[in-house]
Amino acid sequence: MEEGGHILAQIQVRQNESLDSALKRFKKELEQAGILREAREHQHYEKPSDKKRKAEAARKRKIARSSRP
Repeated sequence: MEEGGHILAQIQVRQNESLDSALKRFKKELEQAGILREAREHQHYEKPSDKKRKAEAARKRKIARSSRP
């Protein structure tokens, strides 16, 4: 479901389903939709220069990991 350009996570609690398992499915849905990641990104403002620095560091880590035996 989309509302205002945002994807909303939604589940239907099944008959005889425990609240724990429904919550687990909901959390998985949030993770797949990227909602939690996006919320963490918007928690604090990050300067563009800091974003570039972080992305460069991640790129270097990825290259270093892939070159390991």
